[in-house]
Order: sequence, then structure tokens, then C-alpha cells
Amino acid sequence: MDKTYEFNKLTKRLRANVGRAIHDYNMISDGDLVMVCLSGGKDSYTLLDILLGAQKIAPIKFDIVAVNLDQGQPGFPKNILPDYLSAIGVEYKIITEDTYSTVKRVIPEGKTTCGLCSRLRRGILYRVAKELGAKKIALGHHRDDILETLFLNMFYGGKLKGMPAKLVSDDGSNVVIRPLAYCAEKDLARYAMIKEFPIIPCNLCGS
Repeated sequence: MDKTYEFNKLTKRLRANVGRAIHDYNMISDGDLVMVCLSGGKDSYTLLDILLGAQKIAPIKFDIVAVNLDQGQPGFPKNILPDYLSAIGVEYKIITEDTYSTVKRVIPEGKTTCGLCSRLRRGILYRVAKELGAKKIALGHHRDDILETLFLNMFYGGKLKGMPAKLVSDDGSNVVIRPLAYCAEKDLARYAMIKEFPIIPCNLCGS
């Protein structure tokens, strides 16, 4: 089957799923500044790309700023994201915070660092969103992430708790949205491969 036809089908499916999630959960409102958290992985690249497309045809007006948090991992390629975002003409901000050293100091050798790392990252992103005036913080979690979180909480935490598609912070000042909530990871991987996004490996921390 023609590769262009297949890619067009994939793009249409992803756009439809993102549009449906945004509508179902009222994720984006007229006049919003949406802060898209860009890690350099397939999911966040695809999220940004789909939202940029939606921005052009949406019946409401919203702005996008891409934000990357450089956490000080050894070997992090600092030029990749600025070069990419400049090339596509997207407003962006790179935040440098050495959370890597903190995590390595606190977490014993051999233990996973993801829990503490994500908490530190979330706090920084909340702060940056306020500084930028961004009403919405868009994360690249997809359908598979949401299901995995549900099962992890069931089997290891003994509770029925998932990863919400839309979450208002405790103080009400930040709204986290997950526009990829209806998207399958395999579709995101395929899309990222075809688009040839400059992927940054996620194992720089060694965890």
C-alpha cells in the first residue's frame, strides 16, 4: 500500500484522537498559552507537531511555547532542541536545573531514580508555567502510559487510580493536560519515525 496514503491515515487518526481528547476534557480555551513540555522523545515531539497543526485550524485562538528542562544529565546534547525549534519557528525556552546531582545524591545506587526525578521536574515546570503566564501545561503521556499507571497502582498500590487526562494542581494555579490520552504508543512511534524527529535518548541518567 502507498506509504503516503498510510502516513496520511496515521496523521488523520492522531489529529482526530487529539482533537477528541481536547474537546472531551475541555483542555484548551480561547486565549490560552499552552506550554508544551518537550523532552526530546517521540511522544513530546509528536504532541508539539500535532498541536501546531491544530493551532492552524482550531475555531479558537491559542498560543504555544515549547519548554525543555535540561536536568544536567551527562552527555545531554544541548544543541538538538534549540536547533530544531528554531528551524520550525516555534517560540521556546530552555530551563537549566541540575536535578541530576540531587537525584544521584538522594537515591541509593541501583535504585530507580524516576520517581524523585519526575517530582522535581514537575515542580520546576509548574514554576516556569507561572513565569511564562501559561495557563495549560501539555505533557506527552499517551493511552498506554495511562493504562500502565492504572495497572501499576492496582497491583502495587492496591488502589484504582489512573493518570488523568486533565489535572488541576492543588493550589488551582496550574492545569496539566494530556492531549495524547487517546493515542496509541505504536502510532506515535510510527509518526515520529516517518517525520524523522531528532530523538534524544531517554537513558542519559543511567536509570
